[in-house]
Amino acid sequence: MLGTNLNHIESASSLEKTINENENVMVCCGRMGPMCLPVYDVMENLEDKYEDVKFFDMEFDNPEAAIIRNLPECRSFQGLPFVVYYKNGKVAKATSSIQNKDEVKAILNDKFGTPE
Repeated sequence: MLGTNLNHIESASSLEKTINENENVMVCCGRMGPMCLPVYDVMENLEDKYEDVKFFDMEFDNPEAAIIRNLPECRSFQGLPFVVYYKNGKVAKATSSIQNKDEVKAILNDKFGTPE
C-alpha cells in the first residue's frame, strides 16, 4: 500500500467496483518516487475542491494494477505515474509522468466540470 493520504485501491475488482459506482474517478497508479509524489500531493490538495470526483491511488507494482497498466490508453506510457480519469465507468483521459496542479485541474475541469 502506498503511503499517501488518498484512498487506496488494492485489487482489480475494487477498481471495477469503484469506477462503476462513482461517476467521476481519478486514479494515480505509481510508486513512492520523485515523479509520483508531486501528483499525489496535487490530488490530496484538490480532493476537497472537487467534491464530485473520487481520488484514489494504486500501487504500480501490485499485480492487480495490470488492469491499469494494460489499458489501451496506457500501453505506450513509459514514465510513472499512470493517471487514469474515469467518467461513468469508462476511461475519459489517461496521462503519464509528473503533472503539476494546473495540468491536473485542466483535465478535471475538462472531463468532470469546474467545481462550484
